[in-house]
Amino acid sequence: MDMDRRSVLGLSAAALAAAGTFGSNPAAAKAPLAGKQNAGFYRYKVGDFEITAINDGFFDRPLEGFIKNAELADVQTVLAESSLAGDKLRIPFTTSIINTGSKLIMIDAGNGNVGAPTSGAWMENFKAAGFSPEQVDLVIFSHFHGDHINGLRLKDGSAPFTNAEIMVPAAEWAFWMDDGQMSRAPDAMKGAFQGVRRVFEPIKDKVAKYEAGKEIVPGITSIAAYGHTPGHTAFAVNSGSGKLMLMSDTTNHPALFVRRPEWTAVFDMDGPTAIASRKKMLDMAIAEKAQVAFYHAPFPAAGTIVKDGSSYRLVPVAWNSAI
Repeated sequence: MDMDRRSVLGLSAAALAAAGTFGSNPAAAKAPLAGKQNAGFYRYKVGDFEITAINDGFFDRPLEGFIKNAELADVQTVLAESSLAGDKLRIPFTTSIINTGSKLIMIDAGNGNVGAPTSGAWMENFKAAGFSPEQVDLVIFSHFHGDHINGLRLKDGSAPFTNAEIMVPAAEWAFWMDDGQMSRAPDAMKGAFQGVRRVFEPIKDKVAKYEAGKEIVPGITSIAAYGHTPGHTAFAVNSGSGKLMLMSDTTNHPALFVRRPEWTAVFDMDGPTAIASRKKMLDMAIAEKAQVAFYHAPFPAAGTIVKDGSSYRLVPVAWNSAI
């Protein structure tokens, strides 16, 4: 039905009056800015196992020099394809907690209170997810870089996981705990050796070493993914028909290293071996039709891998209110 000019003017006047009344209403006060994010945890199922991703913040890494075998312009072009243009890359940290129904198992321990100022939220998020350190039965480490081990022993020397068994890759322990390797290491690496000793020396007689290619506990099998470090390990998690590949640092940020698995990060100690491990793990995830979880992917750091021409692509998990 057509509206005449008088009706339109009448409606406009009424709308202006309502707006003025609303704007002057003292009960319509501004809500204060929250100033902080929600707790960073996310749950999903793998068969009968319940996986909880725990976020530990992030670190902004300058792109210059980050990729050892690619030009900066090429790196920026690939990141721009994922709307990540700039001269820095935000690298997140996310650990995985596996509740098997009989054991609570941590894969790596985060930065603790030793890492970058934009990390260190792990314990707060862990507790927000309903856990306490005393509930942890087992901590399994993938490798000994500080962002994976420092949460086991805080700055003051305290160890939060008082009831947990500790398991580490035998090859990783053999390298980092060897005095000869430490004495021959370049100065830039000596701090990493000292950090490993700070965390593990007080409990060295209680640490269990596991071999690659073995079922560590029922449903969790270690996979040699060497190259990033001498004993770097990924994990296959199996429960019922559910499969999950915990990639650890086989890739750093997927926007770079899933898209370009032939690139190596400055953190990869043996570049060619790291590349071979990366391609092996990505192909395995596709062949097994497994979910994947990354330590350095955007939160919740999980999804699936698909082939994309001669490369790969991560399809991130869709947030779901149901577990």
